[in-house]
Amino acid sequence: MEATTFGSVRGGYVHRFSRRLRPSITSYSFSRRRQCGAVLNSTSTVPAKGLTFNCRSQMEPVNGDLESFSLMMLSPLDGRYQPKVKELQPFFSEYGLIFHRVLVEVKWLLKLSEIPEVKEVPTFSQETRAFLENIIQEFSLCDAREVKEIEKVTNHDVKAVEYFLKQKCKSHPEISKVLEFFHFACTSEDINNLAYGLMLKDAMNTVMFPFMADLCKAFCALAKDNAHVSMLSRTHGQSASPTTLGKEMAIFAYRLGYRAQRTSEVRIFGKFAGAVGNYNAHKIAYPEIDWPRIAREFVTSLGLQFNPYVTQIEPHDYMAELFDNITMFNNVLADFDDDVWNYISLGYFKQLTKEGEIGSSTMPHKVNPIDFENSRGNLYMANQNLSGLSMKLPISRMQRDLVDSTLLRNVGVGLAHSLLAYKNALQGIKKLQVNELRLTEDLEKNWEVLAEAIQTVMRRYAVPEPYEKLKELTRGRAVNKENISSFIQNLDLPEEPKSNLLNLTPHLYIGEAENLARSIDEVLGPLSGLKIN
Repeated sequence: MEATTFGSVRGGYVHRFSRRLRPSITSYSFSRRRQCGAVLNSTSTVPAKGLTFNCRSQMEPVNGDLESFSLMMLSPLDGRYQPKVKELQPFFSEYGLIFHRVLVEVKWLLKLSEIPEVKEVPTFSQETRAFLENIIQEFSLCDAREVKEIEKVTNHDVKAVEYFLKQKCKSHPEISKVLEFFHFACTSEDINNLAYGLMLKDAMNTVMFPFMADLCKAFCALAKDNAHVSMLSRTHGQSASPTTLGKEMAIFAYRLGYRAQRTSEVRIFGKFAGAVGNYNAHKIAYPEIDWPRIAREFVTSLGLQFNPYVTQIEPHDYMAELFDNITMFNNVLADFDDDVWNYISLGYFKQLTKEGEIGSSTMPHKVNPIDFENSRGNLYMANQNLSGLSMKLPISRMQRDLVDSTLLRNVGVGLAHSLLAYKNALQGIKKLQVNELRLTEDLEKNWEVLAEAIQTVMRRYAVPEPYEKLKELTRGRAVNKENISSFIQNLDLPEEPKSNLLNLTPHLYIGEAENLARSIDEVLGPLSGLKIN
């Protein structure tokens, strides 16, 4: 039997998202009758007020065909785009949340067995510890479905996990004696906040950071490969002092790399202090135990930072910081998407075509910049989600309200749209082909950009009114090599600087741009090890 292993290593085991399960989260299908029923057996009527569908789809997941099942999804993340964001499913799906809750509950029981003062939970044997660890390692979709069945009765998702674990362990000779220590002294948010913290940390480290690093590397490659390629700048949309294409790409590489590094420095916090953050229940049951110390040990053993001052909830400040950093990273990428869209429009880039791919349904000549447009749209969706979470999650009335409960279920949405945007941008970058002929043509049409160079040299050698003279020569007038040369020849300058100006062209007037582009790797430093610790 096959199992897919994700790189989420925690507590000495690897979280395996198993395909041994029936039905698998990655293999839904319909029977042929039901697959077609949603369309072929649909009936429609057109009443006076509009069109109404009576669709007898009777969908249910069985073996095989995910594509058919995805046609009925409300969210494109689970439908059209599912293949491109499936890496995040083990973390932010309902399955992922249940799994991480199970992990926290099991780890807490194991921790209780290590506290000498809790005599009612004796030190577990190696076999018992292995049994409990195995519940985590082998947690399956079938297990998650069982939890959901229990939840139909309890109408409480965390309590359903507790009952699931009690059911799972009731026949075990050691654990059956301590079943009531599952969820001991816990409020639901003790479990939830740690589950979400682990989900975010593992998703960032195993999925998001590698793609963020890939984007930075792609921009570094563009910078170095095109370090020498001169390009007309456009400030305020007008022709401006030349740069190089590579240096402009190096700017994005540096900005993205800096923001990715800041994102990796965010620390993910967890709390485990009971109903209102005071260890009330803990203290009344075992007054002699230093519960804040135990809570710190437990939270940090999971790889999270410990927050000692909380209400019923961990206040989510770290989430706001994390999402703000990702939003800023996304804004930089959106800036690139807009710029490269304009460069393609100007003809500075061509796009490599793919056999059989359609650019426009009616204009056969078109090759649209769809990858960058899709990236831009998904960045908008991502930042709407992440910014909203960042603004609301740190605000909770009194010791707790339930607003964050439904919001937290959407933490994967912004990351999924971000991931989709990153993949689209990377795909678009691979299709870019620099059109040096068009870049040179633009430079040759804009000799007036040398006005800055000429008036600056005039200033050095005390030629009066340098700016005003160049303004009179260039503003609102056609400027070419000949009238620029004539102007320079008539300047009262030493021979060497005059000769340098006469030999200068827009193509050569790039300052340190080429060197700046070539040194991007050295300035940016390594990005392959991006990780939240």
